Amino acid sequence: VQLQASGGGLVQAGGSLRLSCAASKRTFGNNAVGWFRQAPGKEREFVASISWSGGRTAYVDSVKDRFSISRDNAKNTVYLQMNNLKPEDTAVYYCAVARGLGATTFQSEYRYWGQGTLVTVSS
Repeated sequence: VQLQASGGGLVQAGGSLRLSCAASKRTFGNNAVGWFRQAPGKEREFVASISWSGGRTAYVDSVKDRFSISRDNAKNTVYLQMNNLKPEDTAVYYCAVARGLGATTFQSEYRYWGQGTLVTVSS
């Protein structure tokens, strides 16, 4: 099982980044995928998730209207487009594959986790 998150980096406040999460078709299966983040000294938190079909998404309130999750099942890749980034978005971002089809927000419902990619937003 291997999830490869990429796309992190250093960006100024107000800027944009697009994160990618790639895995094998076997790893993604017919399952939802989510993004989580962990800031220094804080617990890991839910950011966004997308159902297997892509028809349903969920976001934490703090990123609604700024972040957008999408997936390309033909490429076995999930994306997180992050716009209007703020310093408080600074964190290591992780992608994860859920046990089920739906866009769940609960960490306990995810079974496979990637290694994380660092996003740093400067003020």
